[in-house]
Amino acid sequence: MISARIKDIDLIFQTDDVLFSPHGIDVGTMSMLSVVEFLPGDKVLDLGCGYGVVGILAAKLIGEKNVIMCDISQQAVDFAKRNAALNDVPNVDIRLSNNYDHVEENDFTLILSNPPYHADFSVPKRFIELGFKKLVLGGRMIMVTKRLDWY
Repeated sequence: MISARIKDIDLIFQTDDVLFSPHGIDVGTMSMLSVVEFLPGDKVLDLGCGYGVVGILAAKLIGEKNVIMCDISQQAVDFAKRNAALNDVPNVDIRLSNNYDHVEENDFTLILSNPPYHADFSVPKRFIELGFKKLVLGGRMIMVTKRLDWY
């Protein structure tokens, strides 16, 4: 069990060794969240949600109906749903999706992601290339990056 206080919100997460950062919230995610301001009226996509840290925090701050979370891993989706319930946001929309494949909406004000970088940059590259179609005019994508110059 992971306990964290982020943006004055107490959160708890169950996770598993097969998921990313199973023993604590990683530095990249915490750094990204330190620069994100969630505003009333925001609609957030947590792209590659893992066990749910980013999307659950967003749902606590701006409401469940304003957040969609997705991941390519069924196990991640299952843990994110379990963690949403543990953190009293059981109705947040959490989907199984490879990239944007099952995200039809195109009215997000924020897309947040700490994408996988294991082999190469093809996943984050696709997140970026397709993400602009999912944002409203003036919307923002905020991502954890490994090599800033590449982006």
